[in-house]
Amino acid sequence: MADEMENIENMGNADEGQISEDDWAAAMAEQAITDDVPAAAMEAQPANIFPSFGGPGGNGGMMNELDMILDIPVQITVELGRTKITIKNLLQLAHGSVVELDAMAGEPMDVMVNGTLIAQGEVVVVNDKFGIRLTDIITPSERMRKINR
Repeated sequence: MADEMENIENMGNADEGQISEDDWAAAMAEQAITDDVPAAAMEAQPANIFPSFGGPGGNGGMMNELDMILDIPVQITVELGRTKITIKNLLQLAHGSVVELDAMAGEPMDVMVNGTLIAQGEVVVVNDKFGIRLTDIITPSERMRKINR
């Protein structure tokens, strides 16, 4: 009982934010307990909250994994060419105006998926509709090289 009264008196006299010797002793005792725990038990273990899609026990092979994304829509753009003009010239455009592009006639056009160049091709007409015949597919390694430039 006398020890408890002494601790209460010491707490009343100590400045707020000061750490008492008892706090240090408690922290050191806690550290000693965790030092006795094997390192293997201390390592973080992954939570098994997501199902495994591949490997043993998975629910299928590569095709099942691809089936999950086959219905995701993407935006395909075929770019004929580009140019920069001033707002003054833009406002002067009228029916029949010609805008000069940076691409040359006969040059392959860029095919982009969600803004990423994936192929080049040439214009074709099929049943009175424009289309593009792919002439060159950009490999993932080529795309990475272009990004790194």
